Amino acid sequence: MKFITARDLRLRPGQVWEQLASEREIVVTSNGKPVALLTGVDEENVEKEILALRRARAQIALDRLRQSARARGLDRLPPKRIGSIIAAVRRRRTR
Repeated sequence: MKFITARDLRLRPGQVWEQLASEREIVVTSNGKPVALLTGVDEENVEKEILALRRARAQIALDRLRQSARARGLDRLPPKRIGSIIAAVRRRRTR
């Protein structure tokens, strides 16, 4: 995967667009850290590309939640305990 700096993007956008056409994805960095992802899209598939990106982000968020639950031992809760926690939260929300 190709990496470019935010400065390169600002100073030489034409070159970046040419690279994007061949690379399909470019990571934009600032101070050596990734801050954005440029991805090439076809005019006909823009909405599909956006949907796929959103699904990927949702999957990453779900993976983080599961990892956090495992780290706290919450992945081993019995179903009855899970039900009681959900019921308690629902009671608090209706108040």
